[in-house]
Amino acid sequence: MNENNEVQLVANMESKETKNLLFRDMKYFVIQGRAGKKLILKGISGEFRAGELSAIMGPSGAGKSSLMNILAGYCTKNVIGDVYVSSLPRNMQQFRKMSCYIMQDDLLLPHLSIDEAMMCSANLKLSDKTSYTTKRKIVDNIINLLGLREAVHTRTSQLSGGQKKRLAIAQELVNNPPIMFFDEPTSGLDSASCFHCISLLRRLARGGRTIICTIHQPSAKIFELFDHLYFLTDGHCVYRGPVSCLVPYLATQNLICPPYHNPADYFMEVACGEYGDHYMRLAMAARRGSLDEVVNYLKNKVFCSLTDNKKNECPIHNVQLISDILLSTEDISKSSPTSFYLPIIKYDAEKSKSSNELEKMQESPSHIEMSVLLPQSNGPVHTTNQSIISSDCIKYDDPSREFAANQLTQFRVLFVRNVFSIMRDSTLTHLRFVSHIVVGILIGLLYFRIGNLGYEVISNAAFVFFTLLFLMFAALMPTVLTFPLEISIFFREHLNSWYSLKAYYMAKSLADVPFQIFFPIVYASITYWMTGQPKDALRFILFLVISVLTSLVGQSLGLVIGTATSLQVAVFLGPVTGIPILLFSGFFLSLYSIPKYLQWISFLSFTRYSFSGALKILYGNNRTDLDCIRKRVNQMSYPCLGKPALIFQALNIPDYNVSIDLSALCIFFIFLRILGYYILRWRVRRRR
Repeated sequence: MNENNEVQLVANMESKETKNLLFRDMKYFVIQGRAGKKLILKGISGEFRAGELSAIMGPSGAGKSSLMNILAGYCTKNVIGDVYVSSLPRNMQQFRKMSCYIMQDDLLLPHLSIDEAMMCSANLKLSDKTSYTTKRKIVDNIINLLGLREAVHTRTSQLSGGQKKRLAIAQELVNNPPIMFFDEPTSGLDSASCFHCISLLRRLARGGRTIICTIHQPSAKIFELFDHLYFLTDGHCVYRGPVSCLVPYLATQNLICPPYHNPADYFMEVACGEYGDHYMRLAMAARRGSLDEVVNYLKNKVFCSLTDNKKNECPIHNVQLISDILLSTEDISKSSPTSFYLPIIKYDAEKSKSSNELEKMQESPSHIEMSVLLPQSNGPVHTTNQSIISSDCIKYDDPSREFAANQLTQFRVLFVRNVFSIMRDSTLTHLRFVSHIVVGILIGLLYFRIGNLGYEVISNAAFVFFTLLFLMFAALMPTVLTFPLEISIFFREHLNSWYSLKAYYMAKSLADVPFQIFFPIVYASITYWMTGQPKDALRFILFLVISVLTSLVGQSLGLVIGTATSLQVAVFLGPVTGIPILLFSGFFLSLYSIPKYLQWISFLSFTRYSFSGALKILYGNNRTDLDCIRKRVNQMSYPCLGKPALIFQALNIPDYNVSIDLSALCIFFIFLRILGYYILRWRVRRRR
């Protein structure tokens, strides 16, 4: 397939290959400490078909999100049951490449424009063999199709809720996945935007995709847009089938939806028990397969009468017409081979008013064969005259590869994306730059020209300490504040097979390094000369080096905290972690003043090596004696420490070479970076 044909397929062709998603006897439980296991999903089965827009509904706590996460492959622990893709057992590595999960929150990088975000997605989700021209055409086509052309150069932080939702969909459409999951796609949108969003998903489904959404309480207008409904309550399935068959099916159970009442709201009330324990009867019918027999009958028999009079499907609100057909058609009680299921459902439900029988049934696999439970459809996928996107356009060159782009391409794209985001973030970049200049000037004025005064050695040590304090927190806190927010984006993109963990972490770690080098150099250059430190090029360079290393280690510590915890915990844990690090730095208490059973903590404080190393740089290496003549007015009666050896003795600075301090900081930097990687890796595995 050449590149021009590939682009044309994206725009106009129907799917040649569809992917149905089937699951059987699905159970999911969580561990609740001493309370033991709690069963969330209780042996449910179902199928979602290509070309249909499917909705998963149910009350809060019914298991909607759990089912969605299991089907999407986001949750694999404590799961019992089978998932099939087009009748074949699901291969998770292949499934991740053919599916995507768009979460409820619009997780987008705020400082990229629509065009930049789309091109990043194309470079990561399409093969390296795909040329830039082809990627550009595919991106432009999707942008036009989803109505984002007018805002193509607008940053995502300035987009409306509907535009953000469409952009999230557009990014996943780049490689045309045949299976798409949406968690509450209408959350946070107004009624008009909700309708446009679901209409868009319906168009995408008509292109041959399997589109599955969780949705809470849709309006009647939006509810009619769905083709298939899977309704859960308390971990049980109480309805699975066409939306158009919901009201007549409920009528067979003596549950008549009032005229002009939203069927979705009515069924939600039934599921919540507002009309008695009917939901248990419905769950029993679904468990035994009676539900599917009745729904098939309603589709194949009853609706023939409706479609004979109307070319379109029967409105789901036309309860009176449906009831008349159900009551007046004598075939229901005489000639129809499946009609005997209607009274059986009622009899079984009345016979078992408690949930004991249902609880027993959920302990063993369903006895209903899937061929009966979920009849296969060999008919063509219906399409509209509107432009659609095929779900069989982009092929992976190597099925064994987990990601479309190679590691080098992933790193390059992610590195550039991170650099752009950092440069455009006024808090992360501009404010930090200004703060390093302002604080540098303030510290320089406070400790102005004290570097060569013997009476000011203690003050000069304080200058070194507060320099290290500022550099550490200036690097630690922005990372602590921003990284937890980016982790959610990383989870979505990584679990949708955009890129590997290694490529992301390497790009994330290195993208901020130039800024963490530049800012401390600006600060140290100001303070070093304003405080009157030795006019020695080597000392100045080494002072810059130890300032940069302190900043890098502080950022690495923030990376570990931000990776391991949530934003709320990280904001508290960041400053709290810094307190013991500073207490054991050697400025407040020397090593020998600390109780012996706590001295080992001093060696775990990287500021100890920064502090002693900085003092060795300023006073070591055969420095000449300090000035003991000049003394400030109202100076406190500190003795003049003119000899560098006396300074090290007074401050209890160890006499080993400064290279050991620099090496220790490098070891801290490498160790914390590696630790951050493994913590992130652990979180990814736990998330799955």
